[in-house]
Amino acid sequence: MKHVPHPAKMLAVSLFALTAAPALAETPANALVIAQNIDDIVTIDPASAYEFTSGEYVANTYDQLVQYDAEDTTKLAPGLATSWEIDAAAKTVTFQLREGVTFSSGNPLRGADVLESWKRVLVLQKAPAFILENLGWSADNIEEMVSVDGNTVTVRWAGDFAPSFVLNVLAARPAAVVDIKTAMANEVDGDMGHAWLNQNSAGTGPFTLARYAPGEVLMLEANGKYWNTAPGIERVMIRHVAEAATQRLLLESGDVDMAKNLSPDQIAGLAGNEAIKVETYPQTAVHWFSFNQKHEPLTNPALWEASRYLVDYNGMADSFLKGQMEVHQAFWPEGFPGALTDTPFTYDPEKAKQILEDGGVELPLNIELDVINAEPFTDMAASLQQTFAPAGINFDILPGTGAQVITKYRARTHQGMLLYWGPDFMDPHSNAKAFAYNADNSDDKYVSTTTWRNAWMPPADINAKTKAALAEQDADKRNQMYVELQSAMQEEAPFVIMFQAVKQVAMADGVSGFVNGANADYVYYRLVEKQ
Repeated sequence: MKHVPHPAKMLAVSLFALTAAPALAETPANALVIAQNIDDIVTIDPASAYEFTSGEYVANTYDQLVQYDAEDTTKLAPGLATSWEIDAAAKTVTFQLREGVTFSSGNPLRGADVLESWKRVLVLQKAPAFILENLGWSADNIEEMVSVDGNTVTVRWAGDFAPSFVLNVLAARPAAVVDIKTAMANEVDGDMGHAWLNQNSAGTGPFTLARYAPGEVLMLEANGKYWNTAPGIERVMIRHVAEAATQRLLLESGDVDMAKNLSPDQIAGLAGNEAIKVETYPQTAVHWFSFNQKHEPLTNPALWEASRYLVDYNGMADSFLKGQMEVHQAFWPEGFPGALTDTPFTYDPEKAKQILEDGGVELPLNIELDVINAEPFTDMAASLQQTFAPAGINFDILPGTGAQVITKYRARTHQGMLLYWGPDFMDPHSNAKAFAYNADNSDDKYVSTTTWRNAWMPPADINAKTKAALAEQDADKRNQMYVELQSAMQEEAPFVIMFQAVKQVAMADGVSGFVNGANADYVYYRLVEKQ
């Protein structure tokens, strides 16, 4: 029988090799060592990074012209641009670039880097490209929509929407500015440096990439050329540790400074340990499961409706999800303008059975359910398996790494999918486009939305309402339109939204300054200090 080393021992050995520390139970004073499940990463190139952990990486190694910074993640602040002027009538924003900024390579920031970074996203056409396309941009017209004159960058957009929407798009991950000279110097077979940027960083952010080994480690080093306040820590080492119990063990033994994926039971087990504190951060991520409409047995709307009454929402939220999930049944998270907070669905198996019977759903129905092989996803899947079975719906749970599950989802080869979704930028249209809009459901028209990935074409009036909400200039009226849109999605859509996440991070008491904003794009290490 093949011997499998204990994960904690493997991590201890790896840390020793990386830091040459004489004692395994004491992390380096100049480094923050983190235990975290990072197997969701598919790519770390800013033009293609579209997972939670890769978003965290981009936020710490790259900058946008405007961004939600570590100092205050709720306010849009100057980034690589010091100022901007908006002309709503002309549909333009004119930015003035910050003087004296250099990339980690030493190359100076130029207006050309801004334009070419955005063009690179549109040319490569990876998962997040659609975010910039929201502005009416394409690889063919970007040089007409964005013009550069020295340190002045003028942005134009095509579409009827408020300038605040434009700024939120430009603060999103794919709008990160890349050192184009360095990226193109490492181009292979026309990939615009994509392969190289999956192993190296080329940004202006507070950290640079020191090492990335998929499923093992993501290591950052302080960027000595950073234009803002220098990081308070020299190195961040994020070790892949999937098991919550192992994360807790490593934290309690002093082998790591922080554990990011502890279960409620693991959190509860830390009570009374004065050397460890637990910080709580409300999140934008909503958790749901969906049915792929390419699989004919899953296309009956009665199945979708009945499923909303076969979820034991409170049972999960009050037990293994306690402290980390709140019941939420709409696509835009609570706490932000435009959110629907009504929770009309409860666990009611008898009502679900009647809906299935009236709707002519053929039972029993067997559904393969893809799920990330980590807590709390596997526990959630087990709960769904248990509560759906009495109604004649049997889930065959297929666990996989985050990357495996997400890759399958993007290929539309799943049947059922249990996942989570965070907005790409802090505007309700980000989630509305994902859950309530699909312009083209063809297999060759890939879009990073739940609608397209589940092969679902919303009714024409829903598509129209999504576009109308985007165009509405009055803020209050616009928010109400999104509330109504979410209510419509609760009535008929092939997905069931169950929870909104709450992030609990356990860390050594001597760690301070860690910033975990509402989603992965606002996780910052620049202000961290260790005592």
